[in-house]
Amino acid sequence: MEYRLLGRSGLKISTITMGTMTIGGGGKFAQVGTVGVEEARRYVDLCLDAGVNLIDTADIYSTGTCEEILGEVLGGKRKNGVLIATKARFSMGPGPNDGGLSRQHLISACEASLKRLKTDVIDLYQVHEWDGQTPLEETMEALDTLVRQGKVRYIGCSNYSGWHIMKALGISALEHRQRFVSQQIHYTLEAREAEYELVPISIDQGLGILVWSPLAGGLLSGKHRRAQTPEGTRQFAGWNEPPIRDEERLWKIVDMLVAIAAERNVSPAQVALAWLIGRKAVTSVIIGGRTEAQFRDNLAAANLKLSDEERELLDAVSLPPVIYPYWHQLWTAKDRLGAADLSLLGPHVSAG
Repeated sequence: MEYRLLGRSGLKISTITMGTMTIGGGGKFAQVGTVGVEEARRYVDLCLDAGVNLIDTADIYSTGTCEEILGEVLGGKRKNGVLIATKARFSMGPGPNDGGLSRQHLISACEASLKRLKTDVIDLYQVHEWDGQTPLEETMEALDTLVRQGKVRYIGCSNYSGWHIMKALGISALEHRQRFVSQQIHYTLEAREAEYELVPISIDQGLGILVWSPLAGGLLSGKHRRAQTPEGTRQFAGWNEPPIRDEERLWKIVDMLVAIAAERNVSPAQVALAWLIGRKAVTSVIIGGRTEAQFRDNLAAANLKLSDEERELLDAVSLPPVIYPYWHQLWTAKDRLGAADLSLLGPHVSAG
């Protein structure tokens, strides 16, 4: 297992992070949160034995049940260098202040997570999504307070847009607050829109990237093919996050993954994960599962190195749609990254 620095921090995390959305049951994630205590214990041990040192969760996963199970499972394992990341933003109760990124909710949500996780400190505390009603100055001050109180060690954001991130970093600099060390985003061979702004921002501002749902909810695992959705999968149960906007493009990507996997005698999922692990600014990919076989297969991606030719084939078949004007692409490529780094954005952005 390789370990990388998380952004500009000195914290080293494994290139694969254990995701926990499948742990628990009930609430918003009832369709996927079906893993119980003993299964969770087995999967945690499996990941730790493989060298994973970061476990990512959120208070909203099964409305707190996921954190409670992790608290029971981890126990003394926290003393062995295991890092915990969790998130807050979504409503955890019926009250008007039971959600959002206000000082009131963030501090109470953090204290509740600490209790459920049975720990004194959260290693990476992430705001789960943008809150357009709370002044960003208040949110950053609350996160800074949690760090200074010793309840949180590092802070990050999740699902922010480019301007959200830059505004937050600007406030941190202006007010001498703790700054984000990472952003957690959706980024896959099927969804490469992050390369337009979020990846360049991470490179320029020194943010680590954690990737959620790196297999597009299992669609890039190789199990799903044209007109074929296996029983027992999230999609079969009606789960449609993240959405797929170009189905034909998806199946072309899957076909390429299957072809490369067959040549290398590995799974398509491992190829998709290895492609991500090798992308610029990506620190770690977050894997999840409901079976031991899924975890074992995904963990093996940490040791898979794709050739330049294989990467070129995957880059070509997964070119994202052009959503910005041509001159914006040139500005991003030349001024944000420098001509020497154009290749990381892929062939859809030229030097001009």
